[in-house]
Amino acid sequence: MTWRAARRLWTLAILLSAIPEGVACQHILIVYYSGTGHTALLADAVASGARGIAGSDVRLLSVDSVSHNDVAWADALIVGSPVHLANISAPIVEFLDSLPFNGEMRDKIGAAFVTAGGISAGEETVQLAILRAMLVYNMIVVGGPTWTEAFGASAVTVEPPFADTAATASIDSIFVAKGSRLGARVAEVANLLKGRGGR
Repeated sequence: MTWRAARRLWTLAILLSAIPEGVACQHILIVYYSGTGHTALLADAVASGARGIAGSDVRLLSVDSVSHNDVAWADALIVGSPVHLANISAPIVEFLDSLPFNGEMRDKIGAAFVTAGGISAGEETVQLAILRAMLVYNMIVVGGPTWTEAFGASAVTVEPPFADTAATASIDSIFVAKGSRLGARVAEVANLLKGRGGR
């Protein structure tokens, strides 16, 4: 065994020892499309929440960099899209259409998050469209932890009082918190299912 191989094994052993006994390692894949940067910011919040749960291994990828291997690796898939004319953005529709229809998605956990310009601009419509697609793939869909986040996380970026007036993209802290809570909930449910002999 080379020195590098031994070092990798040692590092892996240290990382695995940090996971509390009885906690399975859950693989969380977060895939998003972001045209203005707002959805990317919400994706970061979702990833942060998932990483805060012991045993979570999180991959955060823009839709143009995700591969079939990433999808196969995942125990949970969280998909994020901006709202385009009250619909899912085209790149996310294309991604959802490309998922394997051979049973590979069955019993994976699925969740959704979206960003929109206005308070009634189609957020829940798009969240439900993403979740419906996941149900067709026989995934187990999960919403946020409270009734105010029943379909996942969302952010309003243009309409006051949440208007983004910064020189660079930003989202209100209330939406960052919702994203973080969604990520944490998905990781907790993935951990629960793995702990019971699931995926």
